Amino acid sequence: MTIYLNGEFMPIADAKISVLDRGFIFGDGVYEVIPVYSRRAFRLAEHLKRLQHSLDGIKLANPHSDDEWTRLIDELIARNEAQDQYLYLHITRGVAKRDHAFPNPPVAPTVFMMSNPLPIPPADLLSSGVACITAPDNRWLRCDIKAIALLPNVLLRQMAVDAGCAETILIRDNAFMTEGAASNIFLVKDGKLLAPPKDNLMLPGITYDVILEIAALNGIPHEVRKISVTEIFAADELLLTSSTKEVLAITQLDGKPVGTGKPGAMFARLHKLYQNFKHDVMRGNA
Repeated sequence: MTIYLNGEFMPIADAKISVLDRGFIFGDGVYEVIPVYSRRAFRLAEHLKRLQHSLDGIKLANPHSDDEWTRLIDELIARNEAQDQYLYLHITRGVAKRDHAFPNPPVAPTVFMMSNPLPIPPADLLSSGVACITAPDNRWLRCDIKAIALLPNVLLRQMAVDAGCAETILIRDNAFMTEGAASNIFLVKDGKLLAPPKDNLMLPGITYDVILEIAALNGIPHEVRKISVTEIFAADELLLTSSTKEVLAITQLDGKPVGTGKPGAMFARLHKLYQNFKHDVMRGNA
C-alpha cells in the first residue's frame, strides 16, 4: 500500500508520526472518506467542501487548495492497484508541546492519506437485510464536524457488534433519530421515504445526498424532517446507507422485525436505482 504523508508518497510501513502530534494527544483533527469508482474519485468537490466545513469547525487552515488536493488524490489513486478504492484523508493540527490551547504561532499540520480497496455488500446481506439496535446518542453537539475523535462512535458501534448486529441507530434526547454510529438511516412509511435533517447532530453524508437525489429524479415521495422514536418502531422499512455499505435493508431492530422482517419494495427499488446510478454516473459510463 502506498500512502501520502506530509508531502511524500511512501509505503505505509515507512510512515512515522511524532507522539506529540495533536491528533495522537488530543484527537485534534478531522478526516474525510472518498469512494473511488473505476479509478475516479466520486463527488470530489462535495467531499472537499465537507472537508473544508470540518476544518472551519475546528479553526484549522486548509493545507491545500482544491486543485492541490485533486492532484494529490489523483496520484494516490494511480499509485494503488484497485479499480475501486476508498480514500482516507486525515489532517491534524500538527506536532507541538502538550497544551490544550492551539500552538501559537501555529505549526505545520500533519496531512495523511491512504487508499484501500472499496468493499461492496455481499449478496447474503442484500437478500436478508441486517439487524440493528438502538442506543442513546450521547455524542457531542458538533456531529457535523468529521472529527478524528471518534471514541463515542466506536463505543456505540461496538454495542452493535457485541449484540451480533450490523449497526447502532442513535436516539437523541429519547425523542428522535439522528443517524447510525457509522452510517445514515432512512425510514419508509406508507410509500414515502423519510430522512432526518442535516444539522449539527448528524454527519452530512454524501451517500445520503445521492439517495435523496435518486428519489427526486425517479418520482419517489420523500421528506426531510425529524423522525420520532415512535415512527422508527412503526416503520414499514428502515434503510442504512454509507459510502462502503451503499444501501442495505434493516430487517430487525432491537430483536423485533422491521415491517415484514424482510427487505421491502422501497429497498429493492432504491438498490436497483443506486446500482444504475453507480454505473452511469459514478463510473462515467452514461
